[in-house]
Amino acid sequence: MCRHLGYLGTPVSLAELLLTPAHSLLEQSWAPNDMRGGGTVNADGFGAGWFRHDGTTGTYRNGAAMWTDTSFPALARELRVPAVVAAVRSATVGMPVGPELCAPLTDGRWLFSHNGKVGGWPDTLAKLASRLDPADLLTAQPTDSAVLWALLRQLLDDGAAPEDAVSRLVREVHAVAPESRLNLLLSDGTRIVATTWTHSLWVRREPGAVTVASEPFGPAEPWVEIPDRCLVVADAEHTEVVSLGEDSCDIPN
Repeated sequence: MCRHLGYLGTPVSLAELLLTPAHSLLEQSWAPNDMRGGGTVNADGFGAGWFRHDGTTGTYRNGAAMWTDTSFPALARELRVPAVVAAVRSATVGMPVGPELCAPLTDGRWLFSHNGKVGGWPDTLAKLASRLDPADLLTAQPTDSAVLWALLRQLLDDGAAPEDAVSRLVREVHAVAPESRLNLLLSDGTRIVATTWTHSLWVRREPGAVTVASEPFGPAEPWVEIPDRCLVVADAEHTEVVSLGEDSCDIPN
């Protein structure tokens, strides 16, 4: 069910972040450790999005397996940026495949990724999707992630704070589709908002930087696993973890 990560902090090359560490996102495309029954490999494409120093975004997507792309490594070595959202995709059975369907999905200053699936798609999302502007619905890609992104954009456009918009969307989707897997990751280049909802999520804090990822990579320390049904809000200096359910989301300091 995909693997994704978000990074904020000291500028880093995409290669240092995505390709060269032990158990990097590249390795997770063919040998993930913790898919929790959501597939075995992430071979249905990948994407990387980044924020430039002026706040504008750039993206690179490929609908093929990450390990087959011979052009991305050269770009990844050259490009140094202060904020990244990237993902490798394992398409849900029945979903189409193509570069335009790979996270991160974008709109203006936002980059978004969904690790999981909506149970009972598409019927379960019909009522929630009915509140979308018809143009947004008609132009959305035919995947659960794309409709989730359209719903989240609507909340953001209506003025909701990112953490409130993400939390509300997860709760609304769970209410109509309780078998869903809803690990969401949203960034505007200054903060990361992410959820755990039946899938793994880890946080690594370093001086002046934070990484949020489905699976740890590089050295084992100082990664901290986030409990299920939690919301993470992080910037380069601080991390807050709050519960989306009844259980505690306490993590080691």
